[in-house]
Amino acid sequence: MTASTDPASTATLVADGTAPAATGPVPAPGRLMSGPALVLVAMLLLHTGSALATELFPSLGPAGTTWLRLTFAAVLLIAFTGGSLRRRLRTIPRRDLLATCLLGVVSAGMMLLFSEAAARLPLGTATALEFLGPLTVAVFASHRTRELAWLGLAAAGVVLLTSPWTGTTSLIGVLFGLGSATCWALYVVGTAHVGSRLSAPHALAVSLAVASVAAAPFGAPGALGALTWQTAAAAAGIAVLMPLLPFLLEMKALQRIGKATYGTLAGLEPAVSLLAAMVLIAQTPAVLQIAGTALVVAAGIGATRAESRR
Repeated sequence: MTASTDPASTATLVADGTAPAATGPVPAPGRLMSGPALVLVAMLLLHTGSALATELFPSLGPAGTTWLRLTFAAVLLIAFTGGSLRRRLRTIPRRDLLATCLLGVVSAGMMLLFSEAAARLPLGTATALEFLGPLTVAVFASHRTRELAWLGLAAAGVVLLTSPWTGTTSLIGVLFGLGSATCWALYVVGTAHVGSRLSAPHALAVSLAVASVAAAPFGAPGALGALTWQTAAAAAGIAVLMPLLPFLLEMKALQRIGKATYGTLAGLEPAVSLLAAMVLIAQTPAVLQIAGTALVVAAGIGATRAESRR
């Protein structure tokens, strides 16, 4: 919910099948060791936010929780960018602004659908379903038929995760997860376009603001009707955990590590989500869920490294 899935962090890893290339001076060898640590910390914060957000679902609803997170994140980032954002908006071409707004609409869809999936499925399962979106983009970006095997491996993992033969998995939850995956695939394609024209903080500030407006009809009525100071504070804190801090940490990391390293680490998303759900909200995975997550992680890492070699 990279992206995702949640939207503002992982999604950039496969805009062209890999993470964006680092720019600027080559860092000293000693600094290279801290790049992977930054990615892992960003990932832990991201999925900590996802897990904690589910605790607000009973009072605010999945859509209401998502809308509040988007709104708080947008307000915080707009305040952070301040005058530079206003100056940039005066000079940005109309078509680039439209593309950024469309990216915001896709972001809202991705996060709303993921929240609805997470409300009906174990968090690790919802994340694995959503991860099919960027994985599909990475596989097709390789332009090699044999790389479709990674999609087959991921599909086998999803079957183990959902265990349809038991009849206990929510079909609606699975459909929400697949819808979120579709939005994430569109998000990474849109990120490639917008990211080449706007700086990351400005693009994210605009897209988050649009996402908040787009999600308002679905989430605002329920959230405002049940809002208290406690839930507002919790939602604001989760907005910092997801996506603001992960986004900033990944920006730093991408200055220090290469594409293959970043893509390989990002492939761990479903496993980290499973761990966060187990530790923070007591969702203990079954053996089949662990095996399914391992297959999805292997598929994500394999597809990303294949595209990096190309």
